[in-house]
Amino acid sequence: MALRGSNSRLTRTEASVYAKRPASETVCKFWAMGRCLKKECRFLHADPEQKTLALMEEMGKSMGKTYDSATINVEKSIGTHKEKAKAEAVCKFWADGKCVRQGCPYLHSWFRGDGFSSLAKLQGHKKGITGIVLPERSSNLYSAAKDGTVRVWDCNTGQCSRVINLGAEAGCLISKGAWVFCGASNLVKAWNIESNAEFTLAGPVGQIHAMEVGNDMVFAGAEEGVIYVWKGKVCSDAIANPFHPHQALSGHTAAVVSLRVGNIRLYSGSVDHTIRVWNLDTLECAMTLNGHSDAVTSLICWTTFLISCSLDHTIKVWTMCKGGNIEEIYTHTEEDGLLALSGMHDAEDKPVLLCSSKDNSVRIYDLPSFDERGRLFAKREVQAIQVGLGGLFFTGDETGGLSVWKWLEPAVKQEH
Repeated sequence: MALRGSNSRLTRTEASVYAKRPASETVCKFWAMGRCLKKECRFLHADPEQKTLALMEEMGKSMGKTYDSATINVEKSIGTHKEKAKAEAVCKFWADGKCVRQGCPYLHSWFRGDGFSSLAKLQGHKKGITGIVLPERSSNLYSAAKDGTVRVWDCNTGQCSRVINLGAEAGCLISKGAWVFCGASNLVKAWNIESNAEFTLAGPVGQIHAMEVGNDMVFAGAEEGVIYVWKGKVCSDAIANPFHPHQALSGHTAAVVSLRVGNIRLYSGSVDHTIRVWNLDTLECAMTLNGHSDAVTSLICWTTFLISCSLDHTIKVWTMCKGGNIEEIYTHTEEDGLLALSGMHDAEDKPVLLCSSKDNSVRIYDLPSFDERGRLFAKREVQAIQVGLGGLFFTGDETGGLSVWKWLEPAVKQEH
């Protein structure tokens, strides 16, 4: 009875004072998420950083520890680092169209940087995009995804004009001349976009993760570490299937997830952490590069250089040395695992490298300095990057979203 009596209802005056006073030192969680709409919320709508630093100084004195200005500056730098981290992330509530927070510290944009812009977002795939190609002399863009489809997009309208059902999860998509190739589970499909011919390449077993074309051969990297090879001229417009099984290359001990032809060689990157270098004439393994400590997810050849990226958070640049050996000459390290690479020139003809990361972004680097000049953002990881003509480039993420980007001409860049 006494306890109930001591918990009597507040008077009007007491109640109004209580409603206006912040409850202890708690920051309103709805305000922090940009969703608090209360006119007189009793929780804090403020950044408690300065009060926190004062409390730390006071607490340090009580413990016999001196918090001088240098120590506090370290704490401030940590706070600044956290704010910078926020500025590098897209606001998830803005992405869903729900952020109402004024002065939100997170980005309300799908990119950061100058010299390029977002042109369009193409929606249609239900799962992650694994390949994007813009074939030569074609007005159509092709995309493949884990939803088991290849979509054909009209570049003039941005509309999907055709959906091809593979019946299996697509692992990669490439093009060469008039041909488009798609690797899936136990399946490789080939389409000639000029003759509308469609063929199935015989022989592959398991999920196909990567494909490449070179020296009148088609290569496909599979999950068991095998590289399947077909011979056939990609310029052929014959009615009969021009691609015939030729050989299976063994050597990798885990899935082959990246392939690239360059400098009269085939390079293969694997989950076994290695890059194998194959002679295109003999199809024999000439050497193995062991610089990475995790899966080698992407490879590109740029002039005489090989560039690789890995889940070990690094981008490595390799070059041919005297005696025919290939050596690592530079390593760039990021905070997260890296997924896909692509290279191009911007509107001022400067070389740039695009690299996607497991933090749901694509970094844009100036070459050869590797200075970051911008970043693209997505809701999920970007597994596919493709460059096109006229300054166009494309990214596909794990939600199935396909983004179209363009480098701006110098005059437009200045106005932008």
